[in-house]
Parts: sequence; structure tokens; C-alpha cells
Amino acid sequence: MEGEVGAFPPCPIRGVQARYVRQTSCLSDVAIVVVDFEPWEEGFTFEVADSVTVEDHFRHQLPGFHAALVEGIREELAEKVTDVPLALAVVLRGIRVHETDSRDESFRMAGRVAVREALLRLNGPPPRPERRRARPS
Repeated sequence: MEGEVGAFPPCPIRGVQARYVRQTSCLSDVAIVVVDFEPWEEGFTFEVADSVTVEDHFRHQLPGFHAALVEGIREELAEKVTDVPLALAVVLRGIRVHETDSRDESFRMAGRVAVREALLRLNGPPPRPERRRARPS
């Protein structure tokens, strides 16, 4: 399915890996996802691929993790993609959950990272600032 002219994303951006890992002594964060950004008819939709699996004892947490991931994606898109309409389907292809360090906030941040990674793939890295040179004395 082709996206609208001037819509985001202009082409598929597949296999975007987003890692949000912050380890401290307390309240560490671990969220690792793989998502595809696919052109869509209009607006925003989120899907989970049939192949996505997690261990059974994490199943009850998945709805919260998915909702937080979507929230993070939406937040980052609202800040970074302001000049074109969204025509986007985000497809979750993989998810890694840590037994004690994964929480909703971890996945919200991973959603933000996923958008940044997709934009890097689409636009390349931002230009590097010019290096300052020492003045001759």
C-alpha cells in the first residue's frame, strides 16, 4: 500500500530496533522492541504481528506495555513530524521483557527511541556542527 504524497512515512521503514536500557540500583528500565513503520491509508494504527511471543508469565503485562509503546511513539511523532500528515501503521515484530526491570515507562521511552531510529533511517544523521578552531595567538 502506498502512502499519500507528503505523508509520513513516505516508504516502509522495517526492522527498526529500539532499545531503552537504563540500569541503576533501583528502578532500572529494560525495553527492547522491533517495529516496522508502514505507509497506511491515513492516521495512525498499531498492530502486533502473529509471530510475537513472550513467556507466559509476562502475558498479563503486555497490554500495558503495548499501550505505553504507542504512547511513546505518538509523543515523539507529535514533536518530530509536524509538517506532514500521518499515514502510519506501526507493526510490532518483536519484544523483549525483563523479569524485574521492564515497566510501562520503559516501553514508552522505547517508543520514542523507535521514532528517532526510523527518522534517522529516513533522513540520515543530523549535520554535525562545525568544529571550533583555535584562534592564532
